Amino acid sequence: MPADLVLGIDLSTTAAKAAAFDVQGRLHAAGRAPLSLARPAPERFEQEPRDWWAALCQAVAGVTAAVDPGRIAGLAIAHQRETFACLGPDGEPLRPAMLWLDGRARGHLGAVIDRIGRDRLRALSGKAADFGPALPKIAWLASEEPDTHRRAALFCDVQAYLVQALTGRARTSWASADPLALFDIGARRWSEELCAAAGITPDRLPEALPPGAPLGAVSAAAAATTGLREGTPVLAGGGDGQMAGLGVDALDPRRAYLNLGTAVVFGVFSPEPRQDPAWRTMTSASGRGYVLESSLRSGALLSDWYLRRQLGVDPRDGAAMAALEAEAASLPPGSGGLLLLPYWEGAMNPHWDPDARGAILGLTDAHGRGHVYRALIEGVALEQALVLDLMRGAAGIEVAEFAAVGGVAASDLWCAVMADATGVAIERSETVEAACLGAAMCAAAGAGLTGSIEAAARAMRGTATATFHPDAARRGRYAALLGIYRDMYPQLSGLLRRLSAFTRE
Repeated sequence: MPADLVLGIDLSTTAAKAAAFDVQGRLHAAGRAPLSLARPAPERFEQEPRDWWAALCQAVAGVTAAVDPGRIAGLAIAHQRETFACLGPDGEPLRPAMLWLDGRARGHLGAVIDRIGRDRLRALSGKAADFGPALPKIAWLASEEPDTHRRAALFCDVQAYLVQALTGRARTSWASADPLALFDIGARRWSEELCAAAGITPDRLPEALPPGAPLGAVSAAAAATTGLREGTPVLAGGGDGQMAGLGVDALDPRRAYLNLGTAVVFGVFSPEPRQDPAWRTMTSASGRGYVLESSLRSGALLSDWYLRRQLGVDPRDGAAMAALEAEAASLPPGSGGLLLLPYWEGAMNPHWDPDARGAILGLTDAHGRGHVYRALIEGVALEQALVLDLMRGAAGIEVAEFAAVGGVAASDLWCAVMADATGVAIERSETVEAACLGAAMCAAAGAGLTGSIEAAARAMRGTATATFHPDAARRGRYAALLGIYRDMYPQLSGLLRRLSAFTRE
């Protein structure tokens, strides 16, 4: 039987997912395994790298139990970005991995910036001074865990760790390396200057290759654990944001991806690495061009917080969620005078303020749970509208449509509010696991089943299941509300910063 399928794997923050697709993008089999998240102290988020491998094996075994492994022409990996592991000379983890959400390095940002400079950091890496990437966290290790920093033979992203487990050699892709803020996105190589700011040299990082490039082949040991065929090619994938964008064929500046997941991320393709504080600049999943990307850490994370911890509602309870969404949908724009600032986990672009905090303004005894839930969605949507306006002004980019993926993209209310607030049509993709599909596109190109990654994206992308167009009347109301929202952070930032400092005393 010919090898006519490709396997896309996504190792996200909460689960490992694997899916086998053909070159028309049709799903043939899928597997999934949960991942746990440890919070050993405030602002600290960790996972065991060995758990990544165990979850991948379980997810992939679900696929190989359903399709002949001989049909899989190659595989590629998408993964949570900025997260990294510290490996000793034997390739084993020295400590738990620090996740993208981990904020322990915020106090070391100043020293890192003193070494490299804010403008130089952005010019080389495309990233702002923020606690999320590996750069400040590796600097934190040098100060707080010097033995780990000294003993680590390799600081590697999630893909590199999993590729080592699959093939015996830790290698990664440009689209996985650049979120760490140690990668020169113009030269497409590890930056000695950025590495020096973290107290390391580039030889302590994995080899980085273009998306779709061969990284190795599945070993006999890995084949026995996963059910894959020994020798199956492993091709370079990338970070889950870029891979999700590739999965919906967002390789044109007018078609952007909008990932409504734990974090809310949207990205717009750019042929050049344009730089501005309003966004971060990433390498494209295609290996050519760049992505101008906005990221808000509090997306579904924020709604889960409200649903579970404030209302006692399980987001998986269909009846309870339908009732809550009906209450919120019956309200007009503005949620009866409520306005929410969605910085529950600090602010990334455009403010780059790790001490920013969330706020709900306008509460009265007339407001109920539906008002707050709608205000939550509106706060997230207005943040996207704010950044989109800044991107239009600074880069001249006009987005005509968002291809929406992620968990809350299944909600008509979320999609409708996003369309009305941004003024851009929201196309809900039929692709449930867009990052898996994007990784599969890289595998299809690298395995020779398609001519290029761009060709794979055109052939394998799914169709829209629904499109939400902005309503003119509601759009006008949200445009007026955006004028108030725009002033909300500048007016409150000083107070929120003082409050954040007070809680850490």
